[in-house]
Amino acid sequence: MKIIIPAYQPDNRVLELIDEIRENSDYEIILIDDGGGEKYKPIFEKAIESRCTVLIHEVNLGKGAALKTAFTYLLEGNDNEGIICADCDGQHTWTDIHKVAEALPFHPTSVILGCRKFIGTVPLKSMLGNKITRAIFTLLTGNKIGDTQTGLRGFSASMLPWLLQLKGNRYEYEMNQLLEAKDADYDFHCIPIETIYENKNEGSHFHPIRDSILIYLPILKFSLSSMICGVIDFVLLFFLKYVTDNLFYAVVAARVISSICNYLLNKHLVFDMKSGSKLASLLQYYLLVTGILICNYLVISFLNESAGISLFASKLLTEAILFIISYVIQHKIIFKK
Repeated sequence: MKIIIPAYQPDNRVLELIDEIRENSDYEIILIDDGGGEKYKPIFEKAIESRCTVLIHEVNLGKGAALKTAFTYLLEGNDNEGIICADCDGQHTWTDIHKVAEALPFHPTSVILGCRKFIGTVPLKSMLGNKITRAIFTLLTGNKIGDTQTGLRGFSASMLPWLLQLKGNRYEYEMNQLLEAKDADYDFHCIPIETIYENKNEGSHFHPIRDSILIYLPILKFSLSSMICGVIDFVLLFFLKYVTDNLFYAVVAARVISSICNYLLNKHLVFDMKSGSKLASLLQYYLLVTGILICNYLVISFLNESAGISLFASKLLTEAILFIISYVIQHKIIFKK
């Protein structure tokens, strides 16, 4: 079994974890020095003395890049043992690492997740962040996972080529593992683990704004594409009405042009579809547009007329629901890689 520990500016907690692993197993430990600087060299030197393999980034490249460096090292060595990824900040104990390691042989086509219970004293930002991410992940994929942000994960060696082709060099890389697993025919297996936050998780190098943007980037790009095309539709409507003095023509032409723009943006920038039939995806897209238009009318009518909800609230709720449905269908079917 191989234990991978990415480490950027670690403290003695990583050495304590290494000692704990050494006392209880003969697992190989691979530590990645992710460009923390000279100040942290003694930590890695002690890790080498404890028979750890240390891979070095001269500058900080991010957690995803550190994991990929270790995965490349294992793949080049034709390794066929199970792989456990753990954090260096004291959140993962030997007991929980061992639980994940024991589960791996029985779930060779699963991503094994050490899922925290979130009981006891948990920093508010960590609790809220995980709840929001879990909710969005469930809405977008239909899969319910108890802990989408856990760094304790297990993989079979056969997954290494897949892990290396995933995008992302920072914390978004771990989210991409979850988002792309089903398409690669991998499922999830959760192992309950302890919830440990030392010093209110001050040792974490997660940057709430930057890394949250990276994690939610596909959704943000999809939203931006929709907004841009909404503006195009709005501007063209008034321009064509002014030029032709025909409202019906203006409405139809503006919607056709803006929808083509939306198709191209989603295909090339949001979902990065590089292969597949262009005609098939275009036909599927316009079938979706038609279906969304019909559902928009039916749902708004039901909420406003039958449920007695105001037209404004009905419109907002309907658009939110159909936005999620549209994203999932385009991601999973129309622009599936």
